[in-house]
Amino acid sequence: MSAPASFPTFSALVTRLRAAGCVFAEDEARLLRSAATTPGELAAMVERRASGLPLEHVIGWAEFSGLRIAVDGGVFVPRRRTEFLIERAVALARPGALVVDLCCGSGALGAALAAALGGPVELHAADIDPAAVRCARRNIAAAGGRAYQGDLFDPLPAALRGRVDLLLANVPYVPTEEVELLPAEARLHEARVALDGGADGLDVLRRVTAEAVHWLAPGGHLLFETGEHQVPGAVRTVEAGGLVAEVAECEERYAVVVTGTRPA
Repeated sequence: MSAPASFPTFSALVTRLRAAGCVFAEDEARLLRSAATTPGELAAMVERRASGLPLEHVIGWAEFSGLRIAVDGGVFVPRRRTEFLIERAVALARPGALVVDLCCGSGALGAALAAALGGPVELHAADIDPAAVRCARRNIAAAGGRAYQGDLFDPLPAALRGRVDLLLANVPYVPTEEVELLPAEARLHEARVALDGGADGLDVLRRVTAEAVHWLAPGGHLLFETGEHQVPGAVRTVEAGGLVAEVAECEERYAVVVTGTRPA
């Protein structure tokens, strides 16, 4: 009778991941080892990661704003820089806020904002990608949130019009010709609809800002992330939609967040 397979040593895991080009091999080895329940499962997970699959898709979750966010295969992985958007939203929120997470992906933004506020919020989320919506439903369940599948505002309940306090819109903003320049993990394993923002990266934003004023409550805020070189165009787009624009930057996270406020 053969002896049961044993887990590889930590150093062996690190060596395999390093050879595959994983920059943070030690951290990834720890996460993979903690996620696997058998040596066979660990071996399969390591090979999936070594083949280029995002770590978050391999282990099934991503850390974001102190939360463990479920991330299924193909779903956009929340970026740590986007935590700056959550910080900006928290500063603007009021108790019992009505929050919409548009282009929600995994629902990370809505879940993180609800957790950061601590008190009750009315949370709604929407995405065009059915796989993302399935993820979001799991991630915002603890906050009592509801997720809808459809294009931008289309699937949202009409009763929300004119009542939204915070509209979080993590729209895709990579210019089409630059998508092929993204790291392979994003380019090959995340839905293109979550990345491609059109010729100048602002196509989806234009559609959002054209409708946002009709969904926001007086004094309500639209918040989104954009590239540094896109700020002038993003600000013009926000102002064309009847909102007052404000730009905030976080050098530490290389993040730029634009806020558009509906006049009270």
